[in-house]
Amino acid sequence: MNGGNIVVRRRTWPWRSAASVATAAVVLISGCGSGDDGKAAGPSPSAPSGSAAGATSGSPSAAAASSGAASSLTPFQADPAKVPRTRSRAEALAAAVALKPQAWGADFREQRPAESTPGTAAVLDERCRWVRRALPKGVLASLSRYSGIPAADGKGELRVSAAVTVHTTVREADEHLATTLEEPLRCRQQQVRTDERIADLISTATPYGQGSNTYSDDQVVEMGKYLTGSGAQTYYWYVTRLGTVTLAVSMKGAKGYSDNELGTYASRANVAMLTRVESELGGDS
Repeated sequence: MNGGNIVVRRRTWPWRSAASVATAAVVLISGCGSGDDGKAAGPSPSAPSGSAAGATSGSPSAAAASSGAASSLTPFQADPAKVPRTRSRAEALAAAVALKPQAWGADFREQRPAESTPGTAAVLDERCRWVRRALPKGVLASLSRYSGIPAADGKGELRVSAAVTVHTTVREADEHLATTLEEPLRCRQQQVRTDERIADLISTATPYGQGSNTYSDDQVVEMGKYLTGSGAQTYYWYVTRLGTVTLAVSMKGAKGYSDNELGTYASRANVAMLTRVESELGGDS
C-alpha cells in the first residue's frame, strides 16, 4: 500500500497495516449497512485465489504499470535477483507466503481440499461464476490455502483463505488488481458454488501514499453478503500488492463471530503475508 513518500521500516509498518485494514473494514461496513461483503472463502473451483486491488489513473501504481517496473513511490524495494522470473521460483515463493492454518491461530484447521489445484487461478467468468482455469498470461504461479475454525460451542464454522499470485511484471499485477476492483460493478451477485453466492458487493482501493497506506503498493477491500440457502453472513476480501506479488485474504463470517473479530483475523493475516514477501524477496523496507 502507499502511505506517502517516507520509507517505513519493517519494524513499524505491520502495525500500521493492521490499523489501516481494520479502518477500511469499518468504513465499508458502515457504507453497506449490513456489514457484509465477499468472495469465496472455501475450497471450491470458485474460491478466489487472485488479487483485487484497484489502481486508479494517476496513482503511483498506475505509473508503475505503464512501464512494467516498480514505481519509486513504494514502501519496499526487492532484491531484483530474488524476484521470481520462472514458474518454479514463483511457485516456491507462493508456497512460502500463503498461510497455513497454524499461522491463522491455534483453533484453525485445514479445509478439504486444503489447497487450490496447481497450475490454475480463479476467474470470474462471463456468467458471474467463480471458476478455476489454467494460469493466464502474465501469471507465473497462484496458490490458495483454505482454513477455518470448526463449528463448536454455539458458534458456526468460520472459513478463510489465503492466496498468493506471482506475476511476471508489476504492470500485470497492477492490471489484475484494477480488473478485480471493477468486478462488483459487472457482477453484483457472484456464484461461488451451486448453493453459495455473494451479493451486495462494495469495494474501495487505497494506493500507496493515500489514506493510511504506508505498507504496500496498492490494496483493495471488498465487502458484501455471503449467502448460503436462507442464511447470510459477513464476507470480506482484502487484496494487497507488493511489487509483482498480490496477496488475498478472504473471510466468510459465521454465527458467534463479530465483524471486529473478522477484521482482526484478516488484518493479522495480511500483515503476516506482507512480512513473508519482504523476507523472501530480501529488499529494504
